Amino acid sequence: MSVRYTVKVRGGAAAAVAAALVLTLAGCGDDGQGKAPQATAAAVKSSDVGAQPQPSASGSQSSVPAQVLATVNGESGVVLTINSAARDAGGFLTVSGQIKNTGDKAFGNTAAWRGNELNVSGVSVAGVNLVDKAGKKRYYVLRDTEGRCLCTTGVVIIEAGQSVPFFAQFPSPPASTSEVEFNFPTFASASLKISG
Repeated sequence: MSVRYTVKVRGGAAAAVAAALVLTLAGCGDDGQGKAPQATAAAVKSSDVGAQPQPSASGSQSSVPAQVLATVNGESGVVLTINSAARDAGGFLTVSGQIKNTGDKAFGNTAAWRGNELNVSGVSVAGVNLVDKAGKKRYYVLRDTEGRCLCTTGVVIIEAGQSVPFFAQFPSPPASTSEVEFNFPTFASASLKISG
């Protein structure tokens, strides 16, 4: 009789496995010129199981400039840039972009961004909403089965000069709706063209 055990690798164990793979792979792949492949460490890092994406302190790593749908100013030199408002195949609309602190001091007044949400998602951008003026309907951020928002969470302080990516997912307006108004607390409203 055979008994199988399933082991979940978490935390330090995942880091140890990743480190062992880096060391193993670093010794392989010599091209005869004494150089190991440059992508080895990056490949292992991107395959790290269970890693949570963290907000980037710098902008996009891509050399292609991101499309800008709207840019609005907030308080204390914080600027919101919206790069995408795209329908997804599952019937969702995802709005994404960057929040940048152009001021010379850290910005920490992010509590208003969570809207009426107090403890389910913690600090988040759950206070954002979309308005379909033609359809006379307001759309709020979607929730998972445990009530957490499908949006960026954990943005407490934005340091001077720092850019933080954000996203928020909504139910998709009807296909006939091509433009919505995006409302982000402490920022002016922005009109967005929907793609997809």
